[in-house]
Amino acid sequence: MLQRFWPSSITVSKQEVLRMVVGAGLGIFFVAVASRYLGNGVEPWLVAPIGASAVLVFGIPSSPMAHPWSVIGGNTLSALVGVLIVLVIPNNLAVAAALAVAFAIATMLLGRCLHPPGGAAALLVVLMHQPSLEIVLFPFLLNAVLLVAAGLLYNNLTGRAYPHHAIADPKNLQPISRFTQSDLDAALHHYQQIIDVAPSDLAQLLQYAESAAYQRTLGDLRCIDAMSSPAQSVEFGSSLAEAWRLMREHRIKALPVVDKARRIVGIITLADFLKHAQVGEHTQLHERIKYIWRPSGLSHSDKPEVVGQIMTRRVRVARDQSYLAELLPSFSQTGHHHLPVIDSENRLIGILTQTDVIHALIKTVQQP
Repeated sequence: MLQRFWPSSITVSKQEVLRMVVGAGLGIFFVAVASRYLGNGVEPWLVAPIGASAVLVFGIPSSPMAHPWSVIGGNTLSALVGVLIVLVIPNNLAVAAALAVAFAIATMLLGRCLHPPGGAAALLVVLMHQPSLEIVLFPFLLNAVLLVAAGLLYNNLTGRAYPHHAIADPKNLQPISRFTQSDLDAALHHYQQIIDVAPSDLAQLLQYAESAAYQRTLGDLRCIDAMSSPAQSVEFGSSLAEAWRLMREHRIKALPVVDKARRIVGIITLADFLKHAQVGEHTQLHERIKYIWRPSGLSHSDKPEVVGQIMTRRVRVARDQSYLAELLPSFSQTGHHHLPVIDSENRLIGILTQTDVIHALIKTVQQP
């Protein structure tokens, strides 16, 4: 029970801590000096909620609550709410304070600029008992605009995009994820609470977590541990009949094409045969395949005769020491069914198929 009150650890590097601390200090210094100069002696020229805003702008610039509109709109609209509450309820501080904070939150939600320091801005106006609209423009609006300007300059100079841009489009979730945009929307709808992270960033974090889970599950399993070896292969000048025979005999759908040193120069697949087997609309499939691999017997022919004439030249390969988890996106997203595996000298030593990956996963899961 008491463990729930214990704070979670903050996993940031020392460099990031230093970046945040220096940024917040410089930001507030800039806001203070500029506001005092532009205010021309008018007080107050700096308000406390801007300090809280600086924590978000420089500490968590990726947060939706640190977005420039959240900082400017949140502080300014909340200050305006505080002024209106003071005008309506001038003599009851407790009621005015409560209503100011409550209505400030509602206003920020309606204005899509939820910003925690906004609640402090509304409360501060009530405590100062300032019924003048001038205080909204100065110092609240000016302080917020200057802080955003400082955040724009400092964050981008120190490698933190601000305003934060999405690192992944939630409508196009990538490689290994087993969830879709509709799944994410359903989860957020079920949660029914505000999450201080953009949906796109949440999707990316889930993908990183899933990738880490794959890596943990597969451990140190490498391509050489899961591949099929030796790999059947053909050469550039091998006949199509020979390639077709090997594919039928070994019940495989792809053959790496190698040179004399067994370095890969291409790959021939069943799809390559089908692509070139166009001899008539009403011809049956097996007749079309037979037509493409059967030698013509002519010295000159427009019909392809050897593997090199129909093979695919661009081949995705895998290194023998590559981790199996790193290759899962190739099978799950890019449509690869076979990956030739090469050694340190770029020579073919095996082939990795979807079946090989599944077998490796099953063995890993079954291990005690």
